[in-house]
Amino acid sequence: MPGAYWIAHVTVTDEDAYGKYAALATQAIAAHGGTFLARGGRAIQKEGRAHPRNVVAFFPSLDAANECYESATYQEALSHAKDASERDLVLVEAAE
Repeated sequence: MPGAYWIAHVTVTDEDAYGKYAALATQAIAAHGGTFLARGGRAIQKEGRAHPRNVVAFFPSLDAANECYESATYQEALSHAKDASERDLVLVEAAE
């Protein structure tokens, strides 16, 4: 079974609330076997809408990534992010 990527493009509008999101999201991602590959580093936007923060995490499977998103811990984290950021998030299966 191929792994999967969690790719988020984020504009933070409330640093304090988003910090609460990030702490809980980190726990949820680790608990589901996810590891961060990129987390807010430098980026060069070539097409589409730019966001100042880009995050890529790798999971052992698309199911694991989705289970993380649906988990109680991540949903609690998300409650802090909804009014503290503008986000685009996609879960995508890796090529074999």
